[in-house]
Amino acid sequence: MSTGSPQEPTAGAPAKIDDSYAESKAKFESKAKSEYFDPCQELAQKSIKCLHRNGGDRTMCGDYFQ
Repeated sequence: MSTGSPQEPTAGAPAKIDDSYAESKAKFESKAKSEYFDPCQELAQKSIKCLHRNGGDRTMCGDYFQ
């Protein structure tokens, strides 16, 4: 039976995992919240750029509107 708290890493746990988690946590917390609520945001931005490039002609941007 161990006396350590559940929050502490177990003896022998690689520090690399902790470093990796810290990097992921920092990356996650630094992003805007909207990036996590709309999984289609990147495609939506590309479709809007296509419409602007082609004067609003949806036929030129058919790949985005299927």
